[in-house]
Amino acid sequence: MDLSELGGKIICQKDAFLAAAKGVSVGIEFQRKIGAGFFGGEGFIMQKLEGDGMTFVHAGGTIHKKELAAGEILRVDTGCLVAMTSGVDYNIETVKGVKTALFGGEGLFFATLKGPGTVWVQSLPFSRLASRVFAAAPQNGGSSEEGSVARGLFNLFNDK
Repeated sequence: MDLSELGGKIICQKDAFLAAAKGVSVGIEFQRKIGAGFFGGEGFIMQKLEGDGMTFVHAGGTIHKKELAAGEILRVDTGCLVAMTSGVDYNIETVKGVKTALFGGEGLFFATLKGPGTVWVQSLPFSRLASRVFAAAPQNGGSSEEGSVARGLFNLFNDK
């Protein structure tokens, strides 16, 4: 991401920063809303990248960049938010409806992002990927098949 093209500042999920060119500072951004602090997964603290250089952030799965118009609202799973420009208003809301909360598979809260600004979302947060790999891994300390450790990883993706 070129910060000089993004108003000199982006706000990212916690631990999203990978690397940056000279002229970029990494700090913390406190969310002002109480809902974001208690229920937002990342809490009040997010990463703030400021400056005029290039920076790299990490995310998982497919990354989608969305330009929000003034007053436009986007609601996403809290773990799927990667980054946003400083003009985006961020809050956490509860999921409406008992069926959605119980059977939706995404939890009880979502992030509400209100424009104007740019938002980046990811389809597969690392924590969700890690839990899926762990759930699919052999639980008895190894595979009954011959082969290397990598065979167990490849078997995660094959239909049995």
